[in-house]
Amino acid sequence: MTDIAQREVAQQLQALEEMLLDPAVRRDSARVAALLDEGFIEYGSSGRVWTRTAILDLLAHEEGYAEPPVVRDFACRPLAMGVVLATYRTVRMDSGPGKAREVLRSSIWVRGAQGWRILFHQGTSVAWS
Repeated sequence: MTDIAQREVAQQLQALEEMLLDPAVRRDSARVAALLDEGFIEYGSSGRVWTRTAILDLLAHEEGYAEPPVVRDFACRPLAMGVVLATYRTVRMDSGPGKAREVLRSSIWVRGAQGWRILFHQGTSVAWS
């Protein structure tokens, strides 16, 4: 993949990752389902393992956050033709004054006939600051 193509893929995947962090999108099962591969699995920052069906149900009823977290340090690494590892950090201000929660995130995206779809995601809590 050329440097230009790699930057374009990184921009596309960052936009998709940010979309999946948006509370309005997260509650729209059809929009989320279009971005999750049929074999999707997530290792959540809570330590729980989520299947595609379970995460769609969870997100459809999710409450609590009005704003998406801030995405930092977004990077992509090609793993194979049409397979990319995306890594980044999210920072979310919490209810306590000046409290922020940071999570390291990684996703494997696969490009197929339906475009880019996420196959695997993991969130690892870093710290409260």
